Amino acid sequence: MSKFELLLPKMGESVEEATIINWLKNIGDKITVDDLVVEIATDKVDSEVPSEVSGILIEKLCKVNDVVKVGQPLAIIETEYVKSNKINLDPVKETKNLISKAKEVATPPKEFIRKKIYSPLVRNISKKEGVTESELENIKGTGKEGRVTKNDLLSFLNKRNGDLLTSQDKQGYDLSQKDKEGIYEMTRIEKLISDHMIKSQNESAHVQAFIEADISNIWEWREKNKKIFYDREGEKITFTPIFLMLVAQALKEFPVLNASLENYNVIKKKNINIGMATALPDGNLIVPVIKNADQLSLIGLVKKVNDLAKRARINQLLPDEVKGGTYTISNVGVFETLMGTPIINQPQLGILAFGVIRKVPSVIETNKGDFVGIRYKIILSHSFDHRIVNGAMGGMFIKRIKDLIENWESDLLI
Repeated sequence: MSKFELLLPKMGESVEEATIINWLKNIGDKITVDDLVVEIATDKVDSEVPSEVSGILIEKLCKVNDVVKVGQPLAIIETEYVKSNKINLDPVKETKNLISKAKEVATPPKEFIRKKIYSPLVRNISKKEGVTESELENIKGTGKEGRVTKNDLLSFLNKRNGDLLTSQDKQGYDLSQKDKEGIYEMTRIEKLISDHMIKSQNESAHVQAFIEADISNIWEWREKNKKIFYDREGEKITFTPIFLMLVAQALKEFPVLNASLENYNVIKKKNINIGMATALPDGNLIVPVIKNADQLSLIGLVKKVNDLAKRARINQLLPDEVKGGTYTISNVGVFETLMGTPIINQPQLGILAFGVIRKVPSVIETNKGDFVGIRYKIILSHSFDHRIVNGAMGGMFIKRIKDLIENWESDLLI
């Protein structure tokens, strides 16, 4: 027998530790490969640690609420399978045991294997997303021996459901418990959000600027190209990646907005990493980050937005995917909201909210005079930190985005 140390895995460049929030397995429980053993939490997301081996859980090395470092042992699993981070035993005895066990194992003929085997993680995501058994059977697995991996399932879900951040989507939340009269304790995520919002309001000198933009060119371009794009790429193109592309372009022209303020020091950021506020099924928000957004094509942004939005809703974001943002956008139009006054995501200096797109009568100026026509309009709401960004700079930034929206090339190829 061999003893395997289950370690806290690396979760991204900026994540160094996590908190134990719940043990999913008890001492003495049987564990198979990919079984979820323990729930952990960083300051942004909750996650689970799966087992790399099959065996028996014989020892827990951490308690609930313990803070552990990346690479630190969490538990010990007794297993017959040898892994690199096993606890060394007598090599001769171990080899003999493995050889004797190997003789006892018989591989069943392939014709007797009728159903695929799925990891608990894949099963868990499938259950949350309502994936049927027949749908699972039809997913082509890229794992060992054709096993369906988490990424295989997420790719299937992206193609089936498309982007859940469509500008005109109606979001439905499970508020059954919160609607009842009485007292309930805030969840861990709600407490974190609460503290973060209060900290931002107390630290930043919030100022808002609003501007209306004619988005008719983008609307018509999207209507013309969305089916072509879906047929070719298998992805739904929404307004969010378009907004991201335009904001990234404006941030290159106004680098003061792509910075942060820490202890009276303005830190200019080289990379443009834009966070997109994403609504979760429980009514909370999370902000996955598009790293180096200015370097991605529109196709790349569409795929990145769809992927992050989908995984955010099923709690499958990596901790590093919600860190490192330099600016944030929020599409409040999904709730048919005209405009908002978004709170700055600390330690950033600005956040931009996009309201609902409306058909409105509008005065159209031409060389032959003015006339009234129907146009698609959107209101942009820009919150910025007046400690660093003055009113003129904040106004010019949002005006630049308005110009980029209104001058969208209607014949742009994708």
